[in-house]
Amino acid sequence: MFSAKYHRRIGFLLAGLLTAFIAVLAQAQQPKDFRTPPAGPEPGIHGPRVYGVRPGHPFLYRIPCTGARPMRFSARDLPATLQLDPNTGVITGMAPAKPGKYSVVLQARNHHGKTRRSLTIVVGQTIGLTPQMGWNDWYTYYGHISDTDVRTAARAMIDSGMADYGYQFIDIDDCWARKPNSNDPQTGGPVRDAQGRILPNSRFPDMSALTAYIHSLGLKAGIYSSPGPLTCARYEGSYQHEQQDAAQFAQWGFDLLKYDLCSYSHVANTSQLAELQKPYRLMGGLLQHADRDVVLNMCEYGKGDVWQWGKQVGGNSWRTTGDLGLERGNSLPGFYRIGLANAELSEYAQPGGWNDPDYILIGMVGNARNQNAPARHTTLTPDEQYSYMSMWSLMASPLFFSGDMSKLDPFTLNVLCNPEVIDIDQDTLGRQARILRKTAQDLVLAKPLQDGSLAVGLFNLTEAPRTVSISWQDAQLTGAQRVRDVWRERNLGTARGSFSRTVAAHGVELVRLIPRHAKTGVSSAQLQ
Repeated sequence: MFSAKYHRRIGFLLAGLLTAFIAVLAQAQQPKDFRTPPAGPEPGIHGPRVYGVRPGHPFLYRIPCTGARPMRFSARDLPATLQLDPNTGVITGMAPAKPGKYSVVLQARNHHGKTRRSLTIVVGQTIGLTPQMGWNDWYTYYGHISDTDVRTAARAMIDSGMADYGYQFIDIDDCWARKPNSNDPQTGGPVRDAQGRILPNSRFPDMSALTAYIHSLGLKAGIYSSPGPLTCARYEGSYQHEQQDAAQFAQWGFDLLKYDLCSYSHVANTSQLAELQKPYRLMGGLLQHADRDVVLNMCEYGKGDVWQWGKQVGGNSWRTTGDLGLERGNSLPGFYRIGLANAELSEYAQPGGWNDPDYILIGMVGNARNQNAPARHTTLTPDEQYSYMSMWSLMASPLFFSGDMSKLDPFTLNVLCNPEVIDIDQDTLGRQARILRKTAQDLVLAKPLQDGSLAVGLFNLTEAPRTVSISWQDAQLTGAQRVRDVWRERNLGTARGSFSRTVAAHGVELVRLIPRHAKTGVSSAQLQ
């Protein structure tokens, strides 16, 4: 008779063979434009390896994990003030009161296998230790956003699997408040109550209930305002009500505030740096003293070289350019112009403060120049979309999708949900890629990673396939380097002295150069 231990071993072996067969079959059936291999049924934990929270504040973290459900989660060395739901993988509770680093090992198990991943919880005054990831409604809904739309997007973030790769914020942009002097029954009425508290319009009947729903999914909620009297769409702003509004946003349960300059220039001289900084310094200080963590996303379009002082006034990210949705393309799509401008600012990105080149506009998106026009599918080619996501990840940019979450298609998810690409964006070293070469024909970006490897983007800026290369001398590398094709999640062998690839028109090849004998965040199984 065979022992029970023998039967278990045979069972695990057969399950492993079946998993491998399914993965190979799924990849063989993948459309040719798709680069990201499908996730297998076995558990795979993704997302950041470091997470910042202020002492004693509410804690919410959904473990990003792909694989077949049901799944069972556990955590080793989780602080006593936190609780993990073993069925959902959502960690809640209050952050420890004592500042410091708490090393936790997250674990996930299902019928196909098990996995683990380390997470360092950093309790201190710096939040946003990696770039924020999520969804913002603006380029889909504009002035028509509602409670129902936001709930639909939150549910879609779970159902589509985006949350399993680390996307977590559901952000409401402009047009949720009331509009002064509006006769529209949906948006009109008193803009504040008798105590001066800001009021949402009728499309948002209960903000606290909305954030509670988002939090129940393990996700976070974002809101929008302006330091001026009015927002960009001329809804009520926070001018002269900053303290009340900061307290109200926190009381409602929001985790992020996008603070858009807009009409502030009507009440202050924003050509003077002190006046430009003043409203962000004020709101940044108020949020830092709130009883919950609220990320401050500064939206002032790069005025006053904000990248030089944004973190000092309390910002966790700051827009470096104008709206990408309004950027016209020439021989290259508009995102290249925005991205190339942002790429020049690599020295200013760091944990807790990130250069923000605006949102990822792929999938079904609206028309920023005609906001009443129906959404349509992006006109970007597949290669351009991979270039877009590659550039944003190399630049350690916040990754906010702003297309229609209710109309996600498999290709859009293939671009948004590659774990190795996201790992580059979320790397704990917190460095933005620097420009190694920029010509009219090509662009080479290189981002150093925590484990000693180098992420490199080889971008072809021309309208025909072209060979793009990186030399070890330019990248300050020595010796043999293992080459990992990040998008296709496969190894390309070992290179010495330089590396070249043929890159499609307006396309990218994203690789990771790993010193031959170095330990790396890429698993040994991946490198075999």
